[in-house]
Amino acid sequence: MRQDDTRRPIAARNTGWARRLSMALAASSITPNQISLLSIVFAAMGAAMLAWVAIPPGLLLAAVCIQLRLVCNLLDGMVAVEGGRGTATGPLYNEFPDRVADTLLLVALGHACGRPWLGWLCAVLAVLTAYVRVSGGALGLAQDFRGPMAKPHRMAVLTAGCVIGALEIWLHGTRWTLLVAAVVIAAGAAATCLTRSAAIARAMRARGSA
Repeated sequence: MRQDDTRRPIAARNTGWARRLSMALAASSITPNQISLLSIVFAAMGAAMLAWVAIPPGLLLAAVCIQLRLVCNLLDGMVAVEGGRGTATGPLYNEFPDRVADTLLLVALGHACGRPWLGWLCAVLAVLTAYVRVSGGALGLAQDFRGPMAKPHRMAVLTAGCVIGALEIWLHGTRWTLLVAAVVIAAGAAATCLTRSAAIARAMRARGSA
């Protein structure tokens, strides 16, 4: 099968558990679009744990919800493409729920670390990274999923921040880990916007001189 350059390269697609689960879902009445929407549900649950129940058990549950959101992001594409269940509205459902989930989680992170403005900055920059990527595709280029703070990286930092933050709160009652996670995500997302924009500009210049 030819690699679809609109799909994010994910190594987990080749794991046995992902293939078995996607095959089971493809054989069921559950649609890829429903799986995409379920990712918002998990993100909302994780955001609630972050923003309103920022205690060690809540942060650990938030980390689980973040990973479940990513599992949905993995399986919706596998059911649609490998499972042959794609629909005409699939590309819309592939993008829009991701932006909602990112915003919910990152805004909640800002509230959890006591810097709501920083959470909103993270959310805006996360949406901008996707905008730059999709803009490259609209210009006829392969979509660029590079980092340093693409979605999987953002969610990895946020998951680690929740787990380590839970330990920090339990031991010291402080939330510096969550603040560091927010700063890293914001700075990395800004850098990602720049790297992707620069790559698009290089590709357009090369195409123009060809």
